[in-house]
Amino acid sequence: MMFERLRERGFDILALHHAEAIISRDMPAAEAEIENALLGLDIPVVEIVAGGGGEAGLTQRLRRGLAELGWVKRNIQVRKLVKWGDDEAEREVAALSHEIDHVKAFGQERSIFALELEWNNKDPFFDRDLESFKRLHAEGAVSVGGIITRGASLQGEMRLLLRRFADDHALDDLDQLDVFGYTPTRRQRRLILDRAERSGDFRQAWVDAFVSDKFGEATTHWRKLQDRVLRGVGNPCPLVLIGIPSSSVSFGY
Repeated sequence: MMFERLRERGFDILALHHAEAIISRDMPAAEAEIENALLGLDIPVVEIVAGGGGEAGLTQRLRRGLAELGWVKRNIQVRKLVKWGDDEAEREVAALSHEIDHVKAFGQERSIFALELEWNNKDPFFDRDLESFKRLHAEGAVSVGGIITRGASLQGEMRLLLRRFADDHALDDLDQLDVFGYTPTRRQRRLILDRAERSGDFRQAWVDAFVSDKFGEATTHWRKLQDRVLRGVGNPCPLVLIGIPSSSVSFGY
C-alpha cells in the first residue's frame, strides 16, 4: 500500500484515478521523497499560536525540504497553435498558465508530479488547485497532482492542543501571549474577553476564539478537500491527497 509509513504515523492518505498505479510504476522515487519529507515533520505548538497557522515555520521548512530534493516551483505553460499550411503563420488559439508550488519530473518518460501545500488558506484554494491539475492533466502536462493539508485528526483536535498549551503556560490574560508572538486585533480581543466574561474560563474562551478565527471550517483542511474530490472536482486527474495528523504537533518548550 502506498505511503505505508505515513499511514502508520496517522497521516490521512487518499489516492484517486489510478494515481497509486502510476506512481508505483513510473515514479516510485516520488513516494519515497514525499514520505521522507513528511516523516520528519514537526510543528511546535508555539508556531501555531504565533503564526495563526504556522506558515512561516512549518510551510517554509517543508518547502525547503522538498526543494532540496528537486521539487521546485514552476510556472507550467501550455500553448495551442494552429497552422493551416506551409506558408501560413502560426496562430495561438489557446493558452494555459499555472504556477505550482512543487513540480518534479521522474523517469525516462518524464512523468510530472505537481504538488501543492495548503496548510491554512481559505478553502476555495482547493478548487483552484484541483482545477489546475485537471486542466494540466488534460493537456498532458501533468501525470499526477498532489495536495498536502491539515489532516482530520489535526483539525478535529486543534482546540484540545491549544487548550493544553494554555494550561501548560497558565494563561489567564491576553498580555501573557505577547511573549509567544500572538497579538490579537481589537476585534479579536473584544471577542475573547466577551467569551471569557460569559463563561468564566479565559483559557477556553481564547482557544475557541482563536481556532474559530484562524482554523475555522472555511479554511483548508482534510474534510473540505475530501468533500471536493469525492464529488468529482479535479476528475479525472490522478490525485494523491495527504493530511497532516495531530501527532505532528510537539510541546517541547
